[in-house]
Amino acid sequence: MLMQPPVIKHTEATPVAEELVQVVRLAAADLRGIAPDAAMERPAPGKWSRKEILGHLVDSASNNHQRFVRAQEGAEMRGPGYAQDHWVAVQDYQGRDWQELIALWEAYNLHLAHGIRAIPAPRLATPCIIADREPVTLLYVVQDYLDHLKHHLRQIFPA
Repeated sequence: MLMQPPVIKHTEATPVAEELVQVVRLAAADLRGIAPDAAMERPAPGKWSRKEILGHLVDSASNNHQRFVRAQEGAEMRGPGYAQDHWVAVQDYQGRDWQELIALWEAYNLHLAHGIRAIPAPRLATPCIIADREPVTLLYVVQDYLDHLKHHLRQIFPA
């Protein structure tokens, strides 16, 4: 007897997951075309390099992964924010191999897209309270994650 793959029902978050996959695959191909030395250049003193921006996007994926999963555990999700500059500095993204960093970012986001597709529709309304901000729904957090990622990709590719 052949095993049938599980059927994942379409939810309001499915288009976000599909767009995330599309954006990540296109950006990863473009990122691979940036020379490692160019990826380390800072546009101005005190500004992140492309490597550091991509590292920040790995950190964002990590923090939001926790939110996406924890919001499905109970009636609401309460979680911390995070000190973005601190995370980027202590992980030394400038010293990281550029191609490995791209591969990590791409794989993590494809994993998130898979998880987003699997969120049951009723869970998308789960209230999420991040740091001391007003509550938002899990669907809002998912969409905001994609918007945040695209914002930073525009910094990497300003054209």
